[in-house]
Amino acid sequence: MCMPRGSQAARDRALYVEIHIHAPIERVWQLTQDPELHSRWDGRFSAIRPTTLRADGAQEFRYELALGVHTIHGTGVSLGDKRAAAGARTSALSFTTADPLSPLGAGRGYWRYVPDGDGVRFITGYDYTPGWGWLGRIVDPLITRKFVWWLTAWSFDRLRIWAEEGIEPERVRWWRGWFGGVRARARNCRSRPPLAEPSAPSAGGRAMAARGRAQQHSAIMDGAPETLDRLTRSDAAAAKPEERT
Repeated sequence: MCMPRGSQAARDRALYVEIHIHAPIERVWQLTQDPELHSRWDGRFSAIRPTTLRADGAQEFRYELALGVHTIHGTGVSLGDKRAAAGARTSALSFTTADPLSPLGAGRGYWRYVPDGDGVRFITGYDYTPGWGWLGRIVDPLITRKFVWWLTAWSFDRLRIWAEEGIEPERVRWWRGWFGGVRARARNCRSRPPLAEPSAPSAGGRAMAARGRAQQHSAIMDGAPETLDRLTRSDAAAAKPEERT
């Protein structure tokens, strides 16, 4: 299973997940942008409830993650854009929670929808601050961040199965594979952006590839679409009236 490296520098801890989905981009957009459909395939949420639609089109929402003995509650904002180059689309998200039991604090990230042959490269990059105070800062790189990557990738493959085969997420549980049912696999996803390898395998080319690999690994958030910058500005504008009260 391809997992994020535990030895990454702090700036390189952003999570990256990519999967190829053999389905029309409009279908993938529908399954990911509709809050009710989104919460059905994404294991990171039990419910997503839209609240306020901002003037700039950003959608505020509340989310829940039911853990059996406790339900984590939080809030977030999302902004989608269908106007990217070459038919691609983007979406940005910011989220936070005041729940002291949440292993994740505030975070932000993006989705990319890139047409590719007979399907779509569906990509996310996101980062967050650990919850649980000092304990979370110790546990996060060792356990939490690896598990969050796995859960995101497993959810992406669950989405792929739904978009490609029409098998609803409720029929794709992690335990169903033990009994011969449909099984989603996190290993079907990439954990790092693809690298542009040099055309000639020279020593200089290999050195350039190594430098490029380091740059790409640290640029998961630096290379975010402009939609995320727009959402950041939207959050800042929405916070100003609260600051004056």
